Amino acid sequence: MALDETDRRILRVLQRKGRMSNADLSEAVNLSASACHRRVQRLEAEGYIRDYVALLNARKMGLPTTVFVEITLSAQADEVLEAFETAVQRVPAVLECHLMAGTADYILKVVAEDTEDFARIHRQYLTRLPGVAQMQSSFALKTVFKTTALPV
Repeated sequence: MALDETDRRILRVLQRKGRMSNADLSEAVNLSASACHRRVQRLEAEGYIRDYVALLNARKMGLPTTVFVEITLSAQADEVLEAFETAVQRVPAVLECHLMAGTADYILKVVAEDTEDFARIHRQYLTRLPGVAQMQSSFALKTVFKTTALPV
């Protein structure tokens, strides 16, 4: 089902403040509480709303260091890709893993306490991932902009 402008308003508001009550949401999007609730339920059922989460402050959690790791695999065979993808999901410090087009096969977003902690993660987990031929790590010096909100 296609999204109308009211659905889009609901999604924009929920992306920025997903914990608000239905009453507050309905007021924010200028809709009755019952109609708003039905629309949110439909958006959830149809998969537009995938989940509700709490976004934690990495610095307060003791993980202020962000590292982007480019991974090149030894081969492109399905079994090599699948083995890598299965194993990388078990690395606790990896927040994201993306299959890439370009020079690297994958790029990982990793969080760590500091450079020593990243060295531990690198030794203990990343170097043991199956099929890895080459790795290059880049440390983020500053996060200029970050959002989880999609353009709606």
